Amino acid sequence: MSQDIADLPQPLTLLAEDEQIFRESVRDFANARIRPLVREMDEQAKVPKSLVKDLFDLGVMGIEVPESFGGAGGTFFHSVLAVEELSRVDPSIGVLVDVQNTLVINAFVRWGNDDLKRRYLPRLAADTVGAYALSEAGSGSDAFALVTRAREDGDAFVLSGRKLWITNANEADIFLVFASVSPDAGYRGITAFVVERGTPGFTVGKKEDKLGIRASSTCELLLEDCRIPRANVLGEIGKGYKTAIETLNEGRIGIGAQMIGLAHGALDATIKYTKERKQFGKPIAEFQAVQHQLARAAVDVEAATLTVYNAARLRDAGKPFLLEAAICKIFSSEVAERVASLAVNLFGGNGFVKEYPVEKFFRDAKIGQIYEGTSNLQLQTIAKQILA
Repeated sequence: MSQDIADLPQPLTLLAEDEQIFRESVRDFANARIRPLVREMDEQAKVPKSLVKDLFDLGVMGIEVPESFGGAGGTFFHSVLAVEELSRVDPSIGVLVDVQNTLVINAFVRWGNDDLKRRYLPRLAADTVGAYALSEAGSGSDAFALVTRAREDGDAFVLSGRKLWITNANEADIFLVFASVSPDAGYRGITAFVVERGTPGFTVGKKEDKLGIRASSTCELLLEDCRIPRANVLGEIGKGYKTAIETLNEGRIGIGAQMIGLAHGALDATIKYTKERKQFGKPIAEFQAVQHQLARAAVDVEAATLTVYNAARLRDAGKPFLLEAAICKIFSSEVAERVASLAVNLFGGNGFVKEYPVEKFFRDAKIGQIYEGTSNLQLQTIAKQILA
């Protein structure tokens, strides 16, 4: 049952005190504010501006931004919890918050100089959505085959190129754009730039019509002689590859959080439905075959959750987590797809119609094995780590 926004939890400012309280606050918000909008957002392929504002007001759009810059001053693990809880209700909102925190804000906190932090972190915590623009038509899995160029011109760089599949692009006003300042140098020419919406020569282009996570915007970006001041270089010139690799390793944990949230949501809905749906005179939850399928799904979801939490804890502790991030990303995405598929099966004919939530979970799950590094790339990373 929905409740008035005034009844929702106050902004989350004391995140470190109690992770469980934080989790419950985000869950309450998701159930009260997001759940009534899920079908409408999916059909219209759009997140209402009022909901984005409510996410900022709650404090989940600036979790790791230091309090001195107006953020919540939380941990990476808090970001994981937020993405998980939001994704239980709608993975589209989960990924919006994920990209904001684990990619964009994380990059500014780790790689931004004092000037960039002062100019952008308060905005990202208060009311401004960010996007992360690395992918191109020919550089998906081969991320560093990008052809977007940055030509040096006095005290600025002139960017030209086209980015594809950029999450949050419709809502964002701040974009981290990766371009090469020296094509002959290969990946060592890649540099990260901060580009603002409205900059001459910069355009947010076509929005993709997607299978799943439809409310999450995915758009192309066009850069045509887009002049960016040198002060908007994030990190070192020619070291953008390092920013991209290390940020994406952390972003994979965020996608893991989205996938376990999705799996939890699908399993919760299915358990409830099997207690209500009757066949042969009794609820199908009383049939041993159904019980065993649900039990196996519960085992998978618990295992996937622990891999995500383990990777996030290692990251917060400053310990190596490359292997664990790859493991949690591939495993959680596979579990999400299996559990969502089982949910559709156990809902029967109702699982195939939009009146019930599981067909959307099924559609949303597929992207988990594709973005932030495909499953094949995760397997390659895992193989390199265990064979080293």
